[in-house]
Formats: sequence, structure tokens, C-alpha cells
Amino acid sequence: MAAPKSQFTCQSCGAITVRWAGRCPTCSEWNTLVEEPVGVASAAVQKSLLSGAQPEPITTIDTTDEPRLTTGIDELDRVLGGGVVAGAVMLVGGDPGIGKSTLLLQACRHLCSHGKVLYISGEESPLQIRMRAERLKVIDDRLLVLAETRLEAILAQAEAVTPAALVIDSIQTIHTDRVSSAPGSVSQIRESTAGLIGLAKSRGLPVFLVGHVTKDGAIAGPRVLEHMVDTVLYFEGDRGHAYRVLRAVKNRFGATHELGVFEMATDGLSQVANPSAFFLSERPSGASGSVVVAAVSGTRPILVEIQALVSPSAYGTARRTAIGLDGKRLNLLLAVLEKRAGIPIGPEDVYVNVVGGMRLDDPAVDLGLALAVASSHLERPIPDHTLVLGEVGLAGEVRAVQQMETRINEAARLGFKRFLVPKASAAKLRKKGVIGVANVAEAIREALP
Repeated sequence: MAAPKSQFTCQSCGAITVRWAGRCPTCSEWNTLVEEPVGVASAAVQKSLLSGAQPEPITTIDTTDEPRLTTGIDELDRVLGGGVVAGAVMLVGGDPGIGKSTLLLQACRHLCSHGKVLYISGEESPLQIRMRAERLKVIDDRLLVLAETRLEAILAQAEAVTPAALVIDSIQTIHTDRVSSAPGSVSQIRESTAGLIGLAKSRGLPVFLVGHVTKDGAIAGPRVLEHMVDTVLYFEGDRGHAYRVLRAVKNRFGATHELGVFEMATDGLSQVANPSAFFLSERPSGASGSVVVAAVSGTRPILVEIQALVSPSAYGTARRTAIGLDGKRLNLLLAVLEKRAGIPIGPEDVYVNVVGGMRLDDPAVDLGLALAVASSHLERPIPDHTLVLGEVGLAGEVRAVQQMETRINEAARLGFKRFLVPKASAAKLRKKGVIGVANVAEAIREALP
């Protein structure tokens, strides 16, 4: 039986089938199977067959730490785990216009002090990059710009220039002659990334890849792309806010879920050294429905304000809207408030928002969210300089969370004097101003005098 001349590849998960189907049999996504010709073995496989590498005992492997290259941007270095590791491949994803290219071009300013930096653009002309570089004050003879989308040409230039770092903007525009499908397809992205990883590992060359994102916020292309690279960074933010958040969701050389905060200005991105003070700078005093919580992202505690608005419903069904928080978690906490604390919120509309556009998934903000809703419903403000921490269970109990002392120390540094925490944690902290509560009803009595 003759081998098939084409195959169908899922653009979501990368699964391969010999027949087309409306729904991918692996990830169950609809209309993601695209026909592609069957190509030759991948560049990574070919390179491994010809490399001639030999196995060696693990005891003979050199464990000496290599110095990291700093980018000159402390927030970026923090997210990367202290700097750029030689041979690392880093993928930066984010919405269009969020600042991915701006951030990497600003990083090139300091990376040029380590040697030449090769900036490959598949979307912009060298003139456009020069205009942005002048605005960002990134003018250096060691920054080399090349408008190219063919992988073989990029690899040849990298071998000739021997740069200290390589930037690819973006990986979805790169294509290789080994695959006949269109740029941006699963096969092209996979083969192009494999070729760049081979270059990075063999030459010890740090490579930055810019990745597009889908409407769901995930990096476009096969999910295997995120598994291939060493570090995956998401650049997040709302265009209506000046701040931008750089979040690490995968890092082989540092902590995951580390966070860097930037502010977008006319001359590029500026670092926010004290995010807590930045997010609380415009907090109203004495307003009901406002509470401050401390979320930990990576190794950094950040204080943010949660606001809630509870009002009588004008329609038959009450509305529930959560911005920056999980809507399902909000519904759960509203049920706990009604069942365990006796607050009748069922017929009322509830709107909650994390001020500044931050997105919180830390369970430590549960108690703060519940008290913000209760404060708005009862029209009684939570006293200023009060920090609320704790996870809420279905029985209404307040549970302990991780890094409690770190969160409280950050709040105390910003002038907070009262700390509403789970009872089990209060007994261990023995700190002035710490108030322990066992359940939501007790927390409401303490926080809303």
C-alpha cells in the first residue's frame, strides 16, 4: 500500500491524522485540522543523526554555573530568573501592540554591551525598526537588523555574524524549505523552532522568539511549541491601562509564575519597582466595597485593591460580573456568604473588579473578595490600612495560605496596621495588629464594625 502524500495536522494541539474530520480526535477542538504534505524528517532529527554525540557518565558533567547575561531591565531579569542563560530559547507571547517588540528592543540596548545582537524581523522593515529604536534611544552599531523570513538564510547569517543574542520577531512568520506548507502552520512553526533550538544549543546562543496569541490568549501554533522552548513569557495588560505585566509560565532556569510590572510611556516601557504602591496609589478612602489583598506571584508579594458593587437587580435574574477574577469562584463565595453568613445577596446584582487590570488566581484573595461584597451590601466601609488574607471553604471556614509572613511584611512596609488572617496563622505569626478569624461570619464582624 502506497504511503499517503498528505496528512491532516491539528492547528491547536499538533495531532496528526490521515483523514480529515470536523473535530480533532485528540483535543476535541472544532475545525482545526489542516491538510499538509508529508515532508522529510525534521531538522532536529537530521541534526541528531549527524551530530555524533556520545553518552557520558553523569558524574563527569561539569556543574559550574555559567554567568547570566543581564538585559539591563531588572523586571525582565527577575522574570527570567536572574538574567539570560547561554543557549536558552525564550518565547514571549502577548496581544498585538502590547509591547513585545518594544521590550525586546529595549533589552537589546544592554545586550549589545556583551557583543553583537542580531534582530530578525519578519513583519517590519529595517526602516520601521530604526524609527522605533530612535524613539527608544536604542542606537548602537552592534545592533544588526535583518528583514528575513527564510530559516536557512537566518541560520547562515547567525553563523557568519556570531552574535551574543538573537531575536526573532516573530516565529509565526518564519518558514523553512524543508516544509511546503504556508508560514504559520503547525509544521512550519515546529520545524523552524527546531532549527533555531539546534543553533542555540550548539553555539550557546540565547534566542528570543516573539509569538502571536489567539483570541483565547494562548500562543498561536501547536502546543508543542511551548514544550520545545526553555522559557515561556506572557506579556499581559489592558490597553485602557498604562501598566503591563510580564509573567513566566514556564522557566527551566528560574521560578515559574514570576512577575514583572512595566508602565507604558511615550519613550517605551518603564519599570515599576514598587508594584504594590503603584496599584494602590488612587485607592479611595472610606468607600464601601473596597478591600486590599496580597497576592503572591513567583517570589514577589503584590498588594492590589478589589472593589465590589452590590445593587438591586433591575431584571428578573441577578447579574454576576467579575473582571480580573474567576467568575465561578465569585459565585461560590456568594453562595457561602448567603448560606454561612446570612447575607441575602441572591436577588441583587454583583460586580467585582481588580483595580489596575491585574488578574488574580491566588486563593488567598477569597476572604478579601467576600468582605468586599459584604461591605458593599451593608454599606459599611472596611477601615483603611486593613489587609485581608485567607482562603474560604464551602463550610464558611477561613483556611491558611502560603507565605503569610511575606505578604504581611510587604503590607506593613506600605503602612498597613491591621491584618485579618486565618486563626491558625494568627497563632503562629505573633505580630502586632494581626487578627485571627475562624469563619466568614466572624471576619465580617471584625472587618465591618
